[in-house]
Amino acid sequence: MNIDPVRRADRVLCAVSGGADSMCLLAQMLERAPQKGFAVLCAHFDHRQRGEESQRDADFVRAFCAEHAVPCFVEAYEGERHDEAALRAARYAFLCRIAKEQNCRWIATAHTADDQLETMLLNLARGSGLRGMSGIAPVQGELLRPMLDMTRADVEAYLTSHQISHVEDSTNAADAYARNRLRHAAVPAMQSVNAQAVRHAAETAALLREDADYLDSLAREAMDAPLEALRALPRPIRARVFRLRFGAGLTKQHIESLHAFIQADGPAALDLPGVRVLREQGRLCSASLLPPLPEISLTPGQTYDLPAHGFCITVSETDTLPEIYDSFTVYRFKSAEIRGKLTLTARRPGDAIRLHGRGCTKRLSDLFLEAGVPASERDFVPVLRDDLGPAAVYGFGVAERLTPTRGAPSITVKMEKERHGEDQFAPGHF
Repeated sequence: MNIDPVRRADRVLCAVSGGADSMCLLAQMLERAPQKGFAVLCAHFDHRQRGEESQRDADFVRAFCAEHAVPCFVEAYEGERHDEAALRAARYAFLCRIAKEQNCRWIATAHTADDQLETMLLNLARGSGLRGMSGIAPVQGELLRPMLDMTRADVEAYLTSHQISHVEDSTNAADAYARNRLRHAAVPAMQSVNAQAVRHAAETAALLREDADYLDSLAREAMDAPLEALRALPRPIRARVFRLRFGAGLTKQHIESLHAFIQADGPAALDLPGVRVLREQGRLCSASLLPPLPEISLTPGQTYDLPAHGFCITVSETDTLPEIYDSFTVYRFKSAEIRGKLTLTARRPGDAIRLHGRGCTKRLSDLFLEAGVPASERDFVPVLRDDLGPAAVYGFGVAERLTPTRGAPSITVKMEKERHGEDQFAPGHF
């Protein structure tokens, strides 16, 4: 287990399902915390997909944490969609929110070397380049995966030797999921060829990740290169420049079109998903193809679709505040504190918000800059507002002045956004 990035006085939030891998993660972090001087917290997200079994898992995690004096945060999925993308987005939003509220430097997940191999095989089956074959990164922003050097056999041995119990997810035995089919068939086949296949795959992923990082660094140096310099770049570096500038989700066909597009001189345009690439004055420029965010007056009981921006927005009203009231995609407001009408808009000049739990007022421009939101995307981040200004910002939270209280009437706005591509917290990445 590798916890080298963790420093003294850091706070680490462990994502714990109650299964073998996550219980091994939590137990090992608790074992090492006193030596290294960091704090351990636990978060459990109930997908509400397995009825009583889901409740059993949550109760098990709570009980373990109570016994070991670990702060434990549990939340259940409340969305209407139950596909993997929606559940993954909700789980990530929950973990990020708890980490921010509890001032945690790290969110630790229990991905193992077996998960690494499965992810590589999934990416290979779906079509992947070097980055996809690099598998799961041990560190990605605030995400920490300290168990990538452990196999499932290592996990089982640790739990047995330390007499640590865990729960079993019955869906792990079903072949309805692609990852399970690989786990049950492809991985054993590889191990029949070489018993160390899982460890070798993890070593290979680490080597490929080094190569990918180096090639990406070369591409970043050429991001603003003129057309003449772009033409002189090796194709692999040039392709990386294109993805860095115009979107990681570009397909092979899009990349080939860009290779051809830069060979000519003179003004021209090439339309790609969400962006128009312009060739002018010896350089590449870009302009968004998305229409401006519409201004929508939000009414409880209504649903609003913004297909061009990928959002589905539902608005509801309740007389009492439910137990779960905060996330990055579900926003609740104390009805009595709303001034005028709730509306959805794009950002406006001078917009600022005092987010719940932040303790300070910030301009939206500063929030976006600190969060790394690309300048080209900032005008497409939905802002909920009333007559006094921003009430909530998608991906950031609700204004402190509108935070509801228990038992008070509230208005709920759900903003669900489709996620595309495996790079955005795909299975095996988070």
